[in-house]
Amino acid sequence: MSSSQPTSPKAITTMTIRARKGGDKIVTVTAYDVLFGKLVDEAGVDIVLVGDSAGNVFAGYNTTLPVTLEQMIYHGSSVVRGVSNACVVVDMPFNTYQSSSAEAIKNCGRVLQETGASAVKMEGGSARFASIVADIVDSGIPVMGHLGFTPQSINTLGGNRVQGRGEGGVQRLIDQAKRLEDAGAFSIVLELMPAEVAKSVTESVGIPTIGIGAGAGCDGQVLVLPDLLGLNEGFKPKFLKQYANLADTVRNAVKQYSDDVRGGVYPDDEHSFR
Repeated sequence: MSSSQPTSPKAITTMTIRARKGGDKIVTVTAYDVLFGKLVDEAGVDIVLVGDSAGNVFAGYNTTLPVTLEQMIYHGSSVVRGVSNACVVVDMPFNTYQSSSAEAIKNCGRVLQETGASAVKMEGGSARFASIVADIVDSGIPVMGHLGFTPQSINTLGGNRVQGRGEGGVQRLIDQAKRLEDAGAFSIVLELMPAEVAKSVTESVGIPTIGIGAGAGCDGQVLVLPDLLGLNEGFKPKFLKQYANLADTVRNAVKQYSDDVRGGVYPDDEHSFR
């Protein structure tokens, strides 16, 4: 594949994000195409995450597991072409980084080279995984970590369950976060955990945490764009605040268009060539 480099460096870099630890909150949203990439960038977000959640909200999969590397490169390069300022991070899909450092470096390198994104995001916190992250970072590829509920491990975790509860749960997450920090990750997403647990994890590391369903104690927040816009009507978890109801807006607009076509109202003289 040919590379798709951005025309100019982004104003917000991974170093910018890392320096925001304990400072101004970091605003992150997902995007999957050039149009929404441009819109959220113009709205002033700090990070645009090209999530493998595209498998859910775009492709209709029940999980993120079927998403491929080529699909993430396609979505990532599309988003990068619309973003001028924000830091663009691309999710590494399932089974593209877990087997070995060599395989992970190869695939992560492809993502940066072929999309023009600034970093990749990967799920996990084991000692073995942290060693892979360290090798990736050492190769010159910035990494955002992801702890708590990790969607690619949904079959192991038994569903969309809050993490960090029970004996040893908090310490386990703290240990994982410290491993990722030591490995060179510049930030960590914390997903689906009690607010106090996420706060403890956040306070245990010197890199920013970005929460989703993890309370207000994180250094920033992330939401999936179709969820916050009210496009994904069937998905209403406790942590989600909808800031619009675009599903109704879209339905009403298309219905009006349909009525105009069927009634002979569109196209009229104003919308026709002479």
